[in-house]
Amino acid sequence: MSFDIAGNFHDKAWLETVASKLHRKMVYAVGKAREVPYIPYTTSNGQWKENDISWWTNGFWPAVMWQMYMSTQDPLFHEEAVRTEKLLDEALAQYDVLSHDVGFMWLIHSGVRFALEHQQESYDRTMRAAQHLACRFNPNGFIRAWNGTGQEGWAIIDCMMNLPLLYWASRQTGDPRFELIAMRHADTSMRAFVRADGSCNHIVVFDPLTGEMLDNPGGQGYASGSSWSRGQAWALYGFVLSYLCTGKQEYLETSKRVAHYFIANIPEDGIVDCDFRQPAFPEVKDTAAGAIAASGLLELARCVPELEGQSYFRAAVRMLYSMEKSCINWEEDDPGLLTKCTSAYHDISGRHITMVYADYFFIEAIHKLRGETGLAWIPDVAQVKEPIIRSVQ
Repeated sequence: MSFDIAGNFHDKAWLETVASKLHRKMVYAVGKAREVPYIPYTTSNGQWKENDISWWTNGFWPAVMWQMYMSTQDPLFHEEAVRTEKLLDEALAQYDVLSHDVGFMWLIHSGVRFALEHQQESYDRTMRAAQHLACRFNPNGFIRAWNGTGQEGWAIIDCMMNLPLLYWASRQTGDPRFELIAMRHADTSMRAFVRADGSCNHIVVFDPLTGEMLDNPGGQGYASGSSWSRGQAWALYGFVLSYLCTGKQEYLETSKRVAHYFIANIPEDGIVDCDFRQPAFPEVKDTAAGAIAASGLLELARCVPELEGQSYFRAAVRMLYSMEKSCINWEEDDPGLLTKCTSAYHDISGRHITMVYADYFFIEAIHKLRGETGLAWIPDVAQVKEPIIRSVQ
């Protein structure tokens, strides 16, 4: 890695090489995607594995396409993004199977298309998704995560990444209800999910009638009270996004606290563990957590003074370098990009696989380093105005 005394990144040759490789690899991945009738998620034996149309990750493939199109202007990526967006109409019509992850499923591609091209159909899709997410809000202050019987009071840290869909809806309509819901959930998450040391719960179970916190199951991490690294990454990135959308300082401070904890737990090789409190053996890594955190840290770095942001920037670049060096498959023998992703600590078959959302966040982070693409659906931090809801008690 090459930095000057101010912490500025200078390895432009590495960035350009990675960008060139990404273009070539993603052209190959699109070809493989068009061989199958479903939306890519993970791979097996060099092929995209079959995937349900309502699976929560399905927005990441067209989002990858928009990232690549904005960077390269290659029409192949535009065509694939639009093609996949239309496929997802089937999922949007299945109300009972959609979860809180509708931000992931529509904002990051339909929202981007609307921002860039003002397509009414993309606006309509994104707004319907926002309405669905708003309907999941429990007036006790949280958004319900999943649909299972007995899970009426379950909320998860991942939802912080879906709140920008609600902020977007308020900006588009002038209706404060969406932002009010988002900020109520974010405030609850600061209190119930983020611990004093900056680590986070993955799941919190509330009494759906009173809002009382009842439990914090281990979820996709090692155990209750452990520290699932991808959950830490969702929190780090999610709170800085809420700050970008509202200007509320508490969200920025919470993101910083989680970031300090995350950075302190990055191992020497730069490839983060699935859970920061997992046993030493077996070694279970999760590059998805590293990619999400890296992109979030780059966003956080631009929200603080330059000297303060250097530690966030350096940590992000360190992880991206490490992943590119040892956990990227650049060969055209498998359409997946980032290896050593892990879906959940106790999911043996889901250890050290490829996952499309890990690819998305790695690509997003690389493009941020190159000064490209950004978050087309979010206001720049320098232009953040007062939130529609000034304060949420």
